[in-house]
Amino acid sequence: MADKAAPDPTRRSERSRRAIFDAALTLVGEAGYDRLTIEGIAARAGVGKQTIYRWWPSKAAVLLDAFTAGVDEDYAKGLPDTGDLAADLKCVLRATADQFNDPVFQAPYRALAAAGASDAELSRSFVDRLLEPGTRVYTERLRAAQEAGEVAAGIDLRVAVEMLLSPFSQRWLMRTGDLTHEYVDTLVDQVLCGLRPRG
Repeated sequence: MADKAAPDPTRRSERSRRAIFDAALTLVGEAGYDRLTIEGIAARAGVGKQTIYRWWPSKAAVLLDAFTAGVDEDYAKGLPDTGDLAADLKCVLRATADQFNDPVFQAPYRALAAAGASDAELSRSFVDRLLEPGTRVYTERLRAAQEAGEVAAGIDLRVAVEMLLSPFSQRWLMRTGDLTHEYVDTLVDQVLCGLRPRG
């Protein structure tokens, strides 16, 4: 009789990790961050508390890892470059608006943003893992546009990206208005008015 193959602990660990991520994201949407607990995550994921504590020190760390899983691969693709900067930015920001309007995305993002306001370490990790990589891909796209003559020489590209993304984020975080495709298009057009070469 052939010997049974030994269980692969790597695959088992990955299944547990995925289950923990799914549980954390689901529970924060159902109960909110304040009521999210390691015990609740463990119960929903079907693992022991000690399994979670072996990999993460806190519920914030679990939620951050769950929310940013796969982000590196997404950002590695960069922004589209069709040669039309306005069209490319509108395409990406329209898709981003759709994502930010999705309740499944909103719950963990808002929870992490709120928790980061009183947790400096979590805030730094959130910026390093999510915001900085996003800023870099926008900066790279604007640099390509600058080299192609679509953006004026001498423009501070980091500030230019902040001009584009900060109003978007502020509107969403503070709920001062809807994130619509029309708003995104207007935002891109007005920001690019200040970035284009004169004459």
